[in-house]
Amino acid sequence: MKAAAVFSDNMVLQRNRNIRVFGTCSKNEKIINVRIPELESSARAVVKDGRWEAVLPPRKEYSSCTLEISCGAVKKVFHNVAIGEVWLAGGQSNMEFELQNERKGAAALAGCYSENVRFYYTPKCSMLGEELEKSEAESCWCLPSPDRSRAWSAVGYYFAKELSRRLGVTVGIIGCNWGGTSASAWISRDYLSSDKRLSPYIDEYEKAVKGKSDEEQIAEYDEYSAYQEGWEKRAAEFYAQNPNAKWHEVLANCGENRFPGPHSIKNPMRPCGLYETMVRRIAPYTLAGVLWYQGESDEHRPETYEILLKLLIENWRNLWKDPDMAFMLVQLPMFRYLADPDTKSWAIIREAQENVFRTVRNTGLAVCLDCGELDNIHPTDKSQVAHRLYLQAMSEVYGIITRRDSLPPMYDNFEVIGSSMLIHLTNCEMGLGGKDEHCLDGFELAGSDGVFYPAKAKVRLPYIELSCDKVSLPASARFKWTNYADVGLFGINDLPLPPFRTDKYTDEK
Repeated sequence: MKAAAVFSDNMVLQRNRNIRVFGTCSKNEKIINVRIPELESSARAVVKDGRWEAVLPPRKEYSSCTLEISCGAVKKVFHNVAIGEVWLAGGQSNMEFELQNERKGAAALAGCYSENVRFYYTPKCSMLGEELEKSEAESCWCLPSPDRSRAWSAVGYYFAKELSRRLGVTVGIIGCNWGGTSASAWISRDYLSSDKRLSPYIDEYEKAVKGKSDEEQIAEYDEYSAYQEGWEKRAAEFYAQNPNAKWHEVLANCGENRFPGPHSIKNPMRPCGLYETMVRRIAPYTLAGVLWYQGESDEHRPETYEILLKLLIENWRNLWKDPDMAFMLVQLPMFRYLADPDTKSWAIIREAQENVFRTVRNTGLAVCLDCGELDNIHPTDKSQVAHRLYLQAMSEVYGIITRRDSLPPMYDNFEVIGSSMLIHLTNCEMGLGGKDEHCLDGFELAGSDGVFYPAKAKVRLPYIELSCDKVSLPASARFKWTNYADVGLFGINDLPLPPFRTDKYTDEK
């Protein structure tokens, strides 16, 4: 009998919900019991196909107790177990971004001893096997300290810190993220293949590995990994000497960057790979919800991201046996590499994220348009992103504040009056605020020909009136429809008006 690796000393169990405890066992181990003796809570596990799962009844917050798992004469006891709030920090590199590298990380680490937060990092392995089992055996829940917390997700830490202080309970974060990953890596094969519009993710991979043995694929990826490790070292040294270097200068001095490497059964970026090696290893550990910061690596297929994200949420809710599990989404901030054209792909991803928020129950949208940096895909200030996720949790999960405080003004609909268009906004009762004299820049109008021109904007709450000398009869409008632009228009609550377009795309079924 063995508990899943996510169960260890110092773990945090979710309060006020059924607590799922699970693991693996031999076919001869049929009677497994789980209990929290201090709370007189116990349950007998259901054993099937080499796996076992027990469900303990809901319990209120508790600072420190033990969790016992027994099978015959064999007993495993976990100590210093807290019962509080548990959130999963999922996504790619901006969620993975470590506290030690964050803008205020040094100060945060120096004072983290006093915070009632804990962290578990799901082992990052690209394949099932001995390496993963070894990594899991070495993994554990960690208490905060300047040394142990260095590699924690900065977004996850700041979120947990603020939530713990507000609720007065221990908050645990399960890190489950990997830089550079598409959402297609975090979803099961059944779900990814359930919609033909997502077939390019699978088709591209299968075409690339066709005819190659597992050994050949692994060898190819190992060769790439060795090369890329050397490249990363050269790039780090170059950046240390040239902190303001442009990307083309890095390539000229360090050679080709081959990321993300060849398609391979060992490549963590492959479709459905991390669902098997990471997500399934921690599910169905009882959660309050998921913090999801991802989307950058799906910019090459922005039109199908909404479908992909909806299926991922449905997939995870099914896997966790929680049809109402909360998902708090980070809407991508402004970003563009200086050398890249404005493809507007990030604008489409942002729209997809907002559409998911508007149409999928128990989701939240942390609007972070102003949290990006030109030519830097990894902004170093993560506290604002974490705070806006916290605001979403406060309104959408805990019901402590209203959407008036957790959401910015948002586009609702429009009407055309003569040569002007009125943009109707919601959540703007308290007014709008501008960061500078250009705060109303970024609005555009188009006639029936679909050609957009910069528009003059006047605030007439709850509307914004748009007009343009080159558009006598407006047909559509859009705002900040770009990968990167300065952000200046905010609600009174200091949350930025999200980008929008009035002629949203419709998916063909």
